[in-house]
Amino acid sequence: MERNEDQVNKTVDIYRDTWVRFLGYANEVGEAFRALVPVSMVWASYAVATAYVTADAVDKGKKAAVAHGDNSGKTTEVAIAVVDTFVWQALASVAIPGFTINRVCAASLFLLGRATKWPLPVRKWTTTAIGLSTIPFIITPIDRSVDFLLDSSLRKVYNGGEKHK
Repeated sequence: MERNEDQVNKTVDIYRDTWVRFLGYANEVGEAFRALVPVSMVWASYAVATAYVTADAVDKGKKAAVAHGDNSGKTTEVAIAVVDTFVWQALASVAIPGFTINRVCAASLFLLGRATKWPLPVRKWTTTAIGLSTIPFIITPIDRSVDFLLDSSLRKVYNGGEKHK
Protein backbone atom coordinates (compact mmCIF):
# COMPACT_ATOMS: atom_id res chain seq x y z
CA MET A 1 0.00 0.00 0.00
CA GLU A 2 1.44 3.36 -1.03
CA ARG A 3 1.58 6.24 1.39
CA ASN A 4 1.17 9.64 -0.12
CA GLU A 5 3.34 12.59 0.93
CA ASP A 6 0.63 14.07 3.17
CA GLN A 7 0.39 10.87 5.21
CA VAL A 8 4.17 10.70 5.65
CA ASN A 9 4.53 14.38 6.66
CA LYS A 10 1.45 14.53 8.88
CA THR A 11 2.18 14.61 12.58
CA VAL A 12 -0.15 12.53 14.70
CA ASP A 13 -2.12 14.70 17.10
CA ILE A 14 -2.65 12.51 20.16
CA TYR A 15 -5.77 14.47 21.14
CA ARG A 16 -7.47 14.24 17.76
CA ASP A 17 -6.02 11.25 15.88
CA THR A 18 -5.84 8.52 18.54
CA TRP A 19 -8.06 6.74 21.04
CA VAL A 20 -7.46 9.65 23.45
CA ARG A 21 -10.11 11.56 21.46
CA PHE A 22 -12.75 9.31 22.98
CA LEU A 23 -12.03 10.75 26.44
CA GLY A 24 -13.77 13.87 25.19
CA TYR A 25 -16.94 11.80 24.87
CA ALA A 26 -16.83 10.47 28.43
CA ASN A 27 -19.58 12.82 29.57
CA GLU A 28 -21.93 11.62 26.82
CA VAL A 29 -21.46 8.08 28.08
CA GLY A 30 -22.04 9.36 31.61
CA GLU A 31 -25.25 11.06 30.51
CA ALA A 32 -26.43 7.90 28.75
CA PHE A 33 -25.95 5.95 32.00
CA ARG A 34 -27.47 8.67 34.23
CA ALA A 35 -30.63 6.61 34.85
CA LEU A 36 -28.56 3.66 36.08
CA VAL A 37 -25.61 5.07 38.01
CA PRO A 38 -25.15 7.50 40.88
CA VAL A 39 -24.98 11.15 39.84
CA SER A 40 -21.41 11.29 41.16
CA MET A 41 -20.38 8.94 38.34
CA VAL A 42 -21.99 11.22 35.78
CA TRP A 43 -20.07 14.18 37.24
CA ALA A 44 -16.90 12.08 37.17
CA SER A 45 -17.45 11.55 33.44
CA TYR A 46 -17.61 15.34 33.04
CA ALA A 47 -14.33 15.61 34.95
CA VAL A 48 -12.69 13.20 32.49
CA ALA A 49 -14.04 15.11 29.48
CA THR A 50 -12.98 18.45 30.96
CA ALA A 51 -9.49 17.11 31.66
CA TYR A 52 -9.29 16.03 28.02
CA VAL A 53 -10.41 19.49 26.81
CA THR A 54 -7.88 21.22 29.06
CA ALA A 55 -5.04 18.90 28.02
CA ASP A 56 -5.79 19.50 24.33
CA ALA A 57 -5.85 23.29 24.85
CA VAL A 58 -2.54 23.21 26.72
CA ASP A 59 -1.03 21.01 23.99
CA LYS A 60 -2.12 23.43 21.26
CA GLY A 61 -0.70 26.32 23.29
CA LYS A 62 2.65 24.55 23.59
CA LYS A 63 2.68 23.82 19.86
CA ALA A 64 1.90 27.48 19.10
CA ALA A 65 4.73 28.55 21.41
CA VAL A 66 7.18 26.30 19.58
CA ALA A 67 5.91 27.40 16.17
CA HIS A 68 6.35 31.10 16.98
CA GLY A 69 9.72 30.77 18.71
CA ASP A 70 10.93 34.17 19.91
CA ASN A 71 8.83 36.16 17.44
CA SER A 72 6.94 39.20 18.61
CA GLY A 73 3.31 38.41 19.24
CA LYS A 74 4.13 34.92 20.49
CA THR A 75 2.11 35.40 23.69
CA THR A 76 -0.92 36.49 21.69
CA GLU A 77 -0.66 33.52 19.32
CA VAL A 78 -0.32 31.09 22.23
CA ALA A 79 -3.34 32.65 23.96
CA ILE A 80 -5.36 32.43 20.74
CA ALA A 81 -4.43 28.76 20.30
CA VAL A 82 -5.40 27.92 23.88
CA VAL A 83 -8.66 29.89 23.87
CA ASP A 84 -9.76 28.66 20.44
CA THR A 85 -9.07 25.03 21.31
CA PHE A 86 -10.60 25.24 24.78
CA VAL A 87 -13.78 26.99 23.64
CA TRP A 88 -14.22 24.69 20.65
CA GLN A 89 -13.63 21.53 22.66
CA ALA A 90 -15.76 22.72 25.60
CA LEU A 91 -18.69 23.31 23.27
CA ALA A 92 -18.21 20.43 20.81
CA SER A 93 -17.04 17.74 23.24
CA VAL A 94 -18.68 18.60 26.55
CA ALA A 95 -21.50 21.14 26.72
CA ILE A 96 -23.58 20.60 23.58
CA PRO A 97 -23.28 16.80 23.31
CA GLY A 98 -23.77 16.35 27.06
CA PHE A 99 -26.94 18.44 26.95
CA THR A 100 -28.14 16.64 23.81
CA ILE A 101 -27.68 13.13 25.24
CA ASN A 102 -29.22 14.24 28.53
CA ARG A 103 -32.35 15.46 26.76
CA VAL A 104 -32.55 12.41 24.44
CA CYS A 105 -32.36 10.12 27.46
CA ALA A 106 -34.84 12.14 29.52
CA ALA A 107 -37.31 12.21 26.62
CA SER A 108 -36.92 8.50 25.89
CA LEU A 109 -37.41 7.55 29.55
CA PHE A 110 -40.51 9.73 29.70
CA LEU A 111 -41.92 8.37 26.42
CA LEU A 112 -41.19 4.76 27.37
CA GLY A 113 -43.04 5.36 30.63
CA ARG A 114 -46.04 6.70 28.74
CA ALA A 115 -46.04 4.28 25.79
CA THR A 116 -45.11 0.98 27.42
CA LYS A 117 -45.83 -1.01 30.51
CA TRP A 118 -42.22 -2.16 30.76
CA PRO A 119 -40.79 -2.35 34.26
CA LEU A 120 -38.63 0.63 35.28
CA PRO A 121 -35.30 -1.25 35.05
CA VAL A 122 -36.06 -2.25 31.45
CA ARG A 123 -37.01 1.34 30.59
CA LYS A 124 -33.78 2.62 32.16
CA TRP A 125 -31.60 0.14 30.26
CA THR A 126 -33.46 0.95 27.04
CA THR A 127 -32.92 4.65 27.67
CA THR A 128 -29.20 4.01 28.18
CA ALA A 129 -29.03 2.03 24.93
CA ILE A 130 -30.82 4.84 23.08
CA GLY A 131 -28.42 7.41 24.56
CA LEU A 132 -25.33 5.40 23.64
CA SER A 133 -26.58 4.70 20.14
CA THR A 134 -27.27 8.41 19.60
CA ILE A 135 -23.66 9.49 20.24
CA PRO A 136 -22.19 8.56 16.83
CA PHE A 137 -24.96 10.44 15.04
CA ILE A 138 -24.54 13.74 16.89
CA ILE A 139 -20.75 14.13 16.73
CA THR A 140 -20.30 15.43 13.17
CA PRO A 141 -23.29 17.80 13.14
CA ILE A 142 -22.24 19.28 16.48
CA ASP A 143 -18.60 19.64 15.39
CA ARG A 144 -19.65 21.41 12.18
CA SER A 145 -22.12 23.63 14.05
CA VAL A 146 -19.48 24.68 16.57
CA ASP A 147 -17.04 25.42 13.72
CA PHE A 148 -19.70 27.60 12.11
CA LEU A 149 -20.51 29.32 15.41
CA LEU A 150 -16.88 30.11 16.18
CA ASP A 151 -16.09 31.10 12.57
CA SER A 152 -19.04 33.49 12.74
CA SER A 153 -18.12 35.02 16.08
CA LEU A 154 -15.03 34.50 18.22
CA ARG A 155 -12.62 33.67 15.39
CA LYS A 156 -13.51 36.91 13.60
CA VAL A 157 -12.21 38.76 16.63
CA TYR A 158 -8.74 37.26 16.67
CA ASN A 159 -7.81 35.95 13.24
CA GLY A 160 -10.24 36.73 10.52
CA GLY A 161 -12.49 33.70 10.97
CA GLU A 162 -10.06 30.82 10.48
CA LYS A 163 -9.82 28.03 12.99
CA HIS A 164 -6.57 27.37 14.78
CA LYS A 165 -4.69 24.27 13.65
